[in-house]
Amino acid sequence: MDKKVWIVSANMGLGHQRATYPLRNIAHDGIQLFGEESICNKKERRQWKIFQNSYETLSRTRQIPIIGPYLFSILEKIQNISPYYPMRDQSKPSLQVKSLSTLINRGMGKGMGIKLNTKDLPVVTSFYAAAIAAERLTNLPVYCIICDADINRVWVSEKPKESRIIYFAPCGNAMRRLKEYGVPDERIFLTGFPLPMENIGKNMDIIRHDLSKRLIRLDPTRRFRIIHGEEVKHYLGDKWNPEAKAGPITLTYSVGGAGAQAEIAEGVVKSLKKAIKGNRIKLNLVAAHRTEVKNYFENLLRKTGLSEGDGARVVFNKNKDLYFHEFNRLMRDTDILWTKPSEMSFYCGLGIPIIIAPPIGPHEVYNQRWLRDLGAGLHQSDPQYCGEWIMDYLVDGKLSLAAWDGFLYARKLGVEKIEEVLKTGTMGRHYSPLLR
Repeated sequence: MDKKVWIVSANMGLGHQRATYPLRNIAHDGIQLFGEESICNKKERRQWKIFQNSYETLSRTRQIPIIGPYLFSILEKIQNISPYYPMRDQSKPSLQVKSLSTLINRGMGKGMGIKLNTKDLPVVTSFYAAAIAAERLTNLPVYCIICDADINRVWVSEKPKESRIIYFAPCGNAMRRLKEYGVPDERIFLTGFPLPMENIGKNMDIIRHDLSKRLIRLDPTRRFRIIHGEEVKHYLGDKWNPEAKAGPITLTYSVGGAGAQAEIAEGVVKSLKKAIKGNRIKLNLVAAHRTEVKNYFENLLRKTGLSEGDGARVVFNKNKDLYFHEFNRLMRDTDILWTKPSEMSFYCGLGIPIIIAPPIGPHEVYNQRWLRDLGAGLHQSDPQYCGEWIMDYLVDGKLSLAAWDGFLYARKLGVEKIEEVLKTGTMGRHYSPLLR
């Protein structure tokens, strides 16, 4: 797409920035970070740091003895999402919506508004507060990327029918929820989550190539090939070679952006040590941009007697853009992704089966449900015995089937669909997994 747009994200965990990173090529003046120094004054910055630090601190509190569960319950109440059913009108603004409105009235987003008003371009953001502030502080078209399978009422403005925010929904669940919150059909596009194009390629040549190899590695008994081989050949074409050699499995364990759940890796490393030493499994421990998690992982490998030469390594980069680039490259060779059900849930669309770590927050509970309903996510049993149950998943064909179901049923072309809407104002609808 030739036309440039404002891209606004937020530094809260990694989900919001992971959603905008694939759109960096259409970003005018780079990706703006809501609340950061480049687009806000000192007062806004202090306001934002309190907002940001409260979220990240609460995200890591569950493991604190005695008071941890109580503190975490505060986060759950803030992020609470009501049950889907019975279906009802939930367009009335919640306490969170009113609180956000008050923060904007007191100056939150003012610097961003000044920046955006310097250029008459559409605004695309992955953060609800930025979308609502941009609508109030500018006259520009505003588009909002939904980052989860379900969302809190705070993502939608006080008066949804009068709002001009257009939403990009990652899945049908999120689309239906937006309707419950009062967003009209014409302002919702079911695009899918914006997965990185470097993992998909032109005409899906990269994803078909990578998935073909992954399905072989995940099918040691050839059971999947016998049952689904013809269907796979139909969709993957000449990339599919059922007689290809398998090679070792690659497992990637990734913590959340706030550094939560790093401790799970201890059981993983110890249980898989023999398989790693025997070149049956390769292990990636993803610390993202968190130095303290990187140090924890490196110390864990040293204590266990493993090194990169054995097939175990730590993935880390303080620069988030470089980290995203390295992570996306890592996904091409990853056979199993073990992570909490954050925005990473949508990476099942690349044909990568997901082992679901315990969810943190109501939105992740809904992401987990979406993954399980899709057939693309599998339950995390006790990490200290993962060397046993992962092998059972392999032999039973559960991992290969999860990879295939994720590819078939999760939308992959979010970037192309978003660009199509920005360019034409509409979007073609398709049912083939190769066209959506």
